[in-house]
Amino acid sequence: MKRILVSQPQPASNKSPYYDLSNRFDVEVTFRSFIKVEGLTAREFRQHKVSIPDFTAILLTSKTAVDHFFRLCEETRYSVPDTLKYFCVNESIALYLQKYITYRKRKIFFSETGRPEDLVPVIQKHNKEKYMLPVSETFADDKANTLDEHGIQYTKAIMFRTVSNDFQPGEKLDYDIIIFFSPQGIKTLLNNFPDFVQGDIAIGAMGQNTIEAINEANLRLDITTSPEAPSMVAAIQQFILKKYPELEKED
Repeated sequence: MKRILVSQPQPASNKSPYYDLSNRFDVEVTFRSFIKVEGLTAREFRQHKVSIPDFTAILLTSKTAVDHFFRLCEETRYSVPDTLKYFCVNESIALYLQKYITYRKRKIFFSETGRPEDLVPVIQKHNKEKYMLPVSETFADDKANTLDEHGIQYTKAIMFRTVSNDFQPGEKLDYDIIIFFSPQGIKTLLNNFPDFVQGDIAIGAMGQNTIEAINEANLRLDITTSPEAPSMVAAIQQFILKKYPELEKED
């Protein structure tokens, strides 16, 4: 086994655990995003009949949602008021807001644990707010399920879409392991390689929706996260140690 393809953009930092994996087993790890995000135009957004000024609070589940919320505010010429409240699923997203606004903790709230359910009590304390949830066109997320389970009223606002990042003519798929993170990634694979035969290629997936897409495509799932291997890197490592123990470098 020599090559692993991770269907995500290359990490900005050289401290990514994928590089540690590469060094440990002397394998080549290639990053190649199978999907890309496109923002809805202001005209497309208006067609959904959601008016940003109607809301007093924003629920943010990703940095992508942050970017497209402020982009559409600018494109629709809406001046974001200082009174708007932001509820983020983790601190990283909350801090990312500094790119667009002056950071004030009294208006920015986040889950201390990074778990959506731990943000619920904070949202419930602010039950008079009118919440908007910026989402993608093909949105399916357990974070919204958490809101629904607790009876929190909110409105989904479609602000961006995920589309295939097609392969160029001549690009090959000669990898031993391919890792996917979204159903759209599976669609990109099959659109670009309609005659794809899995054979000995090990396929890994993160998330239930991605796993279901793999099953629907009649592909074999070889690697996924578990309580014993909670991250994708740990899951890949577990797979390699089991199937290719000879790759383990001696200390």
